[in-house]
Amino acid sequence: WTKLLLVLPAFIITGCASSFTNLTPLQQSRNANNLYPVEVAFVSNQTSMRWDSIHPYVLVNGQLYDMHPTPLMTNRWEGFVPANPMDGQVTYRYKFDYLSNEFGKPKPNSSYSPAYNLHLMP
Repeated sequence: WTKLLLVLPAFIITGCASSFTNLTPLQQSRNANNLYPVEVAFVSNQTSMRWDSIHPYVLVNGQLYDMHPTPLMTNRWEGFVPANPMDGQVTYRYKFDYLSNEFGKPKPNSSYSPAYNLHLMP
């Protein structure tokens, strides 16, 4: 039992790992509408995740903005981040809401990416 108890926490930690790959350039030129495209790839080895329930967002200044699937791709999503015309950069994160199978019934869950900075060029 001792060996099982030592292995179980490692299994739980690695069994729920998610990774985000930010596919957005680090800098973009300013545009007239102050909306800038972002794109992310999301991968998870969490076997209880219900992939059909994923709802991705981009989080900017406490506001969530919907993202949509990238055409012809299975694990990529795209959206837009707004920027103040006076700011030189925008900090954003990705948030993925989804359902996980927990003891026979779905349970809401979320994964957050690290923060990213988009530098806006004149």
